[in-house]
Amino acid sequence: MRNHTPVTEFVLTGIPHTNGLENVLFVLFLAFYLLSLLGNLLILLAVLTSATLHTPMYFFLGNLSVFDIFFPSVSSPKMMLYLMGQSRTISFQGCASQLFFYHFLGCTECFLYTAMAYDRFAAICHPLRYTVIMNYRVCAILTLGTWMGSCVHASALAFLIFKLPYCGPNEVDSFFCDIPVVLPLACADTSLAQTVSFTNVGVVALVCFLLILTSYARIVVAVLKISSSQGRRKAFSACSAHLASVLLFYGPVVLIYLWPASSPRLGSVVPVLNSIVTPSLNPLIYSLRNKDVKVALRKALIQGVHACGA
Repeated sequence: MRNHTPVTEFVLTGIPHTNGLENVLFVLFLAFYLLSLLGNLLILLAVLTSATLHTPMYFFLGNLSVFDIFFPSVSSPKMMLYLMGQSRTISFQGCASQLFFYHFLGCTECFLYTAMAYDRFAAICHPLRYTVIMNYRVCAILTLGTWMGSCVHASALAFLIFKLPYCGPNEVDSFFCDIPVVLPLACADTSLAQTVSFTNVGVVALVCFLLILTSYARIVVAVLKISSSQGRRKAFSACSAHLASVLLFYGPVVLIYLWPASSPRLGSVVPVLNSIVTPSLNPLIYSLRNKDVKVALRKALIQGVHACGA
């Protein structure tokens, strides 16, 4: 180590095989980023302004919108500066911050989907006791536990990765700092850090996914017992938006962290989908398939227009 200079900044190499497409990618990613911000802000506005949406289901949906605003903001601004030909470097502290917030928000969203699955389970399988099971205290505890658990998870990962010495090379083979691209740059044995970090991510994702599957297995059994076809259709419709969001979220996670033989090209494209594209699709999924959200949003926008006109 005495013969090496500690790394003080990293160089982001961007997305491989995209030379000459910077302007196109900039417009595309900017559109997705703005769509994500606008869509999630509108969902949040509908939840906050409509008294009919002050229920546990929409409380968690509002939380999801908050996280989908911040999640793409971790990597998108720096990536768009890169595509504009601005600085491609990121400080050591900035790289550590990116990794922390990426896993903090990602883990929070993972826990949040699990809480939403439990909420749907309580609503469909125990409708008469739903207000007792999902009372204000339970929702507050689940939300606080989500925040705190994610903070501990991300702090452990960031400490584990960045306590290692980095003395060159300093080129991060991606458009933002994450474990698979930062850890190989350490000039020390990374086997322990790699095993612990990927086990940590894998256990959190797997446990949450199994809990979601368990909830939906119970939901399917309960729905099939409903005698009327209209009742079954209504129950499945109430869960379809959440299930679609879960699949969009877990698909990239599996490919990034749990797929043993993913190709370099796949490994560079999937994080883009996970951090930019998916957060922009959630508002479309929930607003287009949810009548209550559409009505509440329409009322909020009309009231806003009238207030501006007055």
